[in-house]
Amino acid sequence: MTDPHQPATSPGVDQGDVDRRAAIAEALGKEVWPADRDTLVSKAQESGARDDVLAQLRRLPAGTEFTNVQEVAQHLGLGTEQHRF
Repeated sequence: MTDPHQPATSPGVDQGDVDRRAAIAEALGKEVWPADRDTLVSKAQESGARDDVLAQLRRLPAGTEFTNVQEVAQHLGLGTEQHRF
C-alpha cells in the first residue's frame, strides 16, 4: 500500500519529470496541436514560457510533428505514464 501523504507517480516517472511536463503543457496550451518544433517554440515564447521550457523545446527534432505533450515529453526523455485509466 502506498503512503496517501506522498505524491503518487507512475513507475518510471519521477516528480521532476511531472513538473517539467506540466510546465511545457502550461506554456503550450491545448490549441497548438498538431505542431512541429518551431511552432511549439513560438507558442511557448508567446505565452511567456520560462527559459528552461524554451531550451527543452528547442532540443526537439526539426521536421517532426507532435500531436500532444506526451509525445513531446517522450522525445525529451521525460518519464511518461504508460497506462491510462
